[in-house]
Amino acid sequence: MSRIGRKPIDVPNGVTITQADGNTLTIKGPRGTLTQAFHPDMIISREDGSLSVQRPDDEGFHRSLHGLTRTLVNNMVVGVTTGYAKTLEINGVGYRAAKDGQAVVLTLGFSHPVRVNPPEGITFTVEGNNRLTVSGIDKQLVGEVAAKIRRIREPEPYKGKGIAYQGERIRRKAGKAGAKGKGKK
Repeated sequence: MSRIGRKPIDVPNGVTITQADGNTLTIKGPRGTLTQAFHPDMIISREDGSLSVQRPDDEGFHRSLHGLTRTLVNNMVVGVTTGYAKTLEINGVGYRAAKDGQAVVLTLGFSHPVRVNPPEGITFTVEGNNRLTVSGIDKQLVGEVAAKIRRIREPEPYKGKGIAYQGERIRRKAGKAGAKGKGKK
């Protein structure tokens, strides 16, 4: 049995779960509504304020789906109750972020500012000039939008300039300092 797959998912008060044909779950909570279709072989059942996921047999395919399905359902429940957020840090001289309506405008050393519009369900928060928070109820969408913003100017290894996740360690390189003294004699 999958250790993750057999854990029950606690459903907090204020969260309603509707199961439709084809193993489609709709979860409504205080922050919004999420809907997702799951593999029809997975058995999602509700009992005493919790959800559980079972698999029909021990076939390798079903075993791999078991923990995945449970994690996806849990992410939906957490998303509609507390939500998800990713924080990005902008490092570099003159690099900054500014909010413009719902969108965010990034000045990253290019010849033009880069404007990023949030997709449906995502909000941007700018703290100071160099901290950007991407938040929403869908964990996958929050991570995807944060990765797309980071990809605009990834941190470079010599000075560490660019957009990095909060707490991300950037592997630094020495640069050309090791070549000094080997020039003219």
